[in-house]
Amino acid sequence: MASLSADPKLRSTVLADGLRLAGEFTVWTLGQLPPEARTARLLDLSELTRLDTAAAWYLVGRQAEGVRLDGLDQSRARLLETVRRALPRPDAETAGPAGWRLMLEQTGRRMAAALVFLREIAEYLGRFLAALARAIRHPGDFRLTSLVWHIQETGLRAVPIVALMSFLIGVVLAFQGAAQLRQFGAEVFVIDLIAISVLRELGILLTAIIVAGRTASALTASIGSMKMNEEIDAMRTLGLDPDMVLILPRVLALVITLPILGLIANLAGLAGGALMSWIELGISPSMFRYRLLADTSVDHVIVGLSKAPVFALIIGIIGCHAGMKVGKDAESLGAETSRAVVNAIFAVIVADALFSIFFAEVGL
Repeated sequence: MASLSADPKLRSTVLADGLRLAGEFTVWTLGQLPPEARTARLLDLSELTRLDTAAAWYLVGRQAEGVRLDGLDQSRARLLETVRRALPRPDAETAGPAGWRLMLEQTGRRMAAALVFLREIAEYLGRFLAALARAIRHPGDFRLTSLVWHIQETGLRAVPIVALMSFLIGVVLAFQGAAQLRQFGAEVFVIDLIAISVLRELGILLTAIIVAGRTASALTASIGSMKMNEEIDAMRTLGLDPDMVLILPRVLALVITLPILGLIANLAGLAGGALMSWIELGISPSMFRYRLLADTSVDHVIVGLSKAPVFALIIGIIGCHAGMKVGKDAESLGAETSRAVVNAIFAVIVADALFSIFFAEVGL
C-alpha cells in the first residue's frame, strides 16, 4: 500500500484491487479524489467519518458503472438508496404515430396553429380599432407627423413600381387578348377584356401583392428591430402606448394609400392596354377611350377599389403582428419577416377570392 494524499479531511489509499477512502467525503472534498478513483473497480468506504448527498450521488453513479462499494454501514447504505431513488429517470420513449395517424396529427396541429394565428390577428385588429377610436376622441394623442412619414414610405415611394407593373400587365393583356380574339374577328372586344380585368381584379390585386411584399416586410423589420432592442418596453416604461405610436400610424397609412395606389394601377394598366391595342390592332386612343366609356360600367371601378381598404388592413395587421412576435435574435427577425410576407400575400389572395364570390352573389 502507498499513501497518495495527506489531506486531513479526505485520505485515499491505493489497494491491490481498488481504492480506500478515509475521513470526510463531502461536496467540499470531492475535488480531492485522486486520478486512480476514475479507474478503480472497488471503493472501500469503511474508514469514512462523514458522507453527504453530493458524495452519495458520486458513489451511486460509480456503482451504476459496475464499481463495488465495500464497508458501508446501514445508515450510509440507506442514504445511497435514498439518493438513487431521487435521481431523475428519463421518460420511456414511446413510438409516435405513423401513416395516416401521423398525417391526421400534423393536420390537427396545423389547424390549431392556424386558429391561434387568426385569434392573434383578430386581437391586433381590435387593438388598431381601439387606438383609432382613442385618436378620434383625443386628437392630441395622435401623431400626425408619423402618419405623413408612413404615407410617404408606403405610398409615394411605391408609385413607380406599381405604375410600371400595371402598365406592363395592360400590355400583356392586350397582346394576349388580341392574339386570341383575332381568330374570331372580335379584336375590338380586347378593350372590354382589358377594362374589366384591370379595373375589377388585376389592378388592385397585383398592387396589394406588391405592397404586401414591400410593406409587410418593412413593418415587421422596423417593429421587430425595436422589439429586439427593447425600445417597445422602454415606450411602456415612459407611459407611451405602442398601439398609438407604432400600429395606428402604419396601418392607417396603408388604408389611405392603397386605394390611391390602386387607382394609379388602374390608369397605368389602361394606358398600357391602349398603347398595345394601338400598336397591335390599330385601335386608336380615341377609339379605345370611346369604347371604354361606352361599354365599361363604373361598377367595375367600385368593386375593385372597395377591396383596397380591406387589403390594407390585412397587410398592415399581419405586418405589425409579426413585428411584435420577433424575439431577441436576428434569426427570429428574419423568420418573422419572411412569414409576414407569405401570410400577407396568401391572406390577400384569399380575401380577393371571397370578394369575388360575394360580388357575384349580389350581382355586381
